[in-house]
Amino acid sequence: MKRPRILAVFGTRPELIKSAPVLRALRAAGLKTVSCTTAQHRGLLDSAAAALSVRPDLDLGLMRSGQTPAQVAARVQRAFPPILAAQKPDLVLVQGDTTTASSCALASFERRVPVAHVEAGLRSFDARNPWPEELNRVLIDRVSSLRFAPTSRAKANLLREGLEDRSFLTGNTGLDALRWALRRPARQHPALKSLPPAARLILCTLHRRESFGTPLRRMLRALLTLADRRLDVRIAFLVHPNPDVRRAARVLTHPRILRIAPAPYPEFLSLLRRAEFLLTDSGGLQEEAPSLGKPVLVARSVTERPELLASGGGLLVGTDPKRILREACRLLDDRRLYRRMSSAGSPFGDGRASERIAGFIRWHFGLGSKPREWAS
Repeated sequence: MKRPRILAVFGTRPELIKSAPVLRALRAAGLKTVSCTTAQHRGLLDSAAAALSVRPDLDLGLMRSGQTPAQVAARVQRAFPPILAAQKPDLVLVQGDTTTASSCALASFERRVPVAHVEAGLRSFDARNPWPEELNRVLIDRVSSLRFAPTSRAKANLLREGLEDRSFLTGNTGLDALRWALRRPARQHPALKSLPPAARLILCTLHRRESFGTPLRRMLRALLTLADRRLDVRIAFLVHPNPDVRRAARVLTHPRILRIAPAPYPEFLSLLRRAEFLLTDSGGLQEEAPSLGKPVLVARSVTERPELLASGGGLLVGTDPKRILREACRLLDDRRLYRRMSSAGSPFGDGRASERIAGFIRWHFGLGSKPREWAS
């Protein structure tokens, strides 16, 4: 029997971070694996690739300044089919819910190439939140032959949609990447060198498209108010390279607010470990933070990761500045609340999701026994 050929595709920094341990596990399991990036987010992707020791075999270089999801999708739909024709994969592996993932999954399905979806089954049940990711992930799951759900709730979503065939509970590969990175030599972010030892650091990332405009401006005003009121606080605001975020973040000129460019993954982790808690609309940070005992204020109206809220490690605060201020001050002042949230633990995995995914793919091709699912 010939060795199956796996084509793993990613385009953004979060996809790469979560795909890196899967690539290592597939190759360790003896599966011929070719990695391909669309470079949907060029700069962010390259720094993460270097930090995680990933060198893509194929680079489509599709990013353009000021691009829209529709433009990215159109470029992927033109560029990816020739890759399929040349590589002749037996399986295309996509991660998450980006435009790269959905476009490559659809192009593969149209050419009868089986698709495997890592991080399947996440649902917010609101097509506009997050946008366009919610519809992307639904589409990917529909066209996939293998679906790897990170949590029992995600798998239950798949089952309710009639997608029980070859849907498996594995845990989240983002925790695999986090554990791998934490075993490497630590690299301190330069911003921490000037931080007073007693400063209480709040790490903040806000970049969701559905928040652009008035919601984002209101949240930034809340950060300014918080910095005014709390002399003991420093706020590290990671400025996403999206032009809408960069323009809005210009108002953050307060001496207790640090505007920070996207950092290499190891340096970012040093900020995360130093932070007291997070205010974020990021999906990946909702998964990483509880593993390090960091409470999360989720700046969204709904989350596709309700496990964080159910565990007690996160609070949904939306984009209302008054609620953001209130809950941030509660976490700063109520030590019982802080201890409860910081000790909630991670509901997202055990750091072995990638091994399970490689095992299920081997089994799918008749190369081994069926592994056990994660007992979440």
